[in-house]
Amino acid sequence: MTISKKVANILIDKEAVILRPNDPFTWASGIKSPIYCDNRQLLAYPEERHYVAQALAKKIAKYYPNATLIAGTATAGIPHAAWVADILGLPMVYVRSQAKDHGRKSQIEGVISATDNVVLIDDLISTGGSVLKAADAVNQVASVVGVVAIFTYELQAAHDNFEAAKIPLHILTNFSELLEIAEASNYVTDSELEMIKEWRQNDFK
Repeated sequence: MTISKKVANILIDKEAVILRPNDPFTWASGIKSPIYCDNRQLLAYPEERHYVAQALAKKIAKYYPNATLIAGTATAGIPHAAWVADILGLPMVYVRSQAKDHGRKSQIEGVISATDNVVLIDDLISTGGSVLKAADAVNQVASVVGVVAIFTYELQAAHDNFEAAKIPLHILTNFSELLEIAEASNYVTDSELEMIKEWRQNDFK
């Protein structure tokens, strides 16, 4: 089994991803969706979270060998960034959605310098808006060389946003791989699968 399919299987098995076509979720963006991803579920499973962290570390070693600093997006990306930084033996920071209004008024927590080549880690990519906002903050003080994440819904908006930002993105697994695993494992019925595929065809353009 490929790493991509293994991660997809983990997400389904540990209910980090839930498919519910008959009772769709409402995303923060207002989109009605038969799929919901909450990778915080992985925190409860040491073996699986370690596998995911190792896979993220391999992506970084392959695509961003010049990385000098790992950054996690607050809050969901923070634990994964910490584990990956430990595996790679690199320092780590995390990036808030906005600067604090007290104390040092920091948006980036930790030690970062102008010479750092930073890889941002997020748990999930929908449109990419939050992690690209974090990248903008990091680029004010250092250089973002790329983003890695566990899962993507494969929205066209994410592709367009990363292309516009000129920031490379690498993902462990995606919506298409997850559907293949869901079908093979009978996680959803044939009719539910058709509903999800129809939604995907209509909304993922």
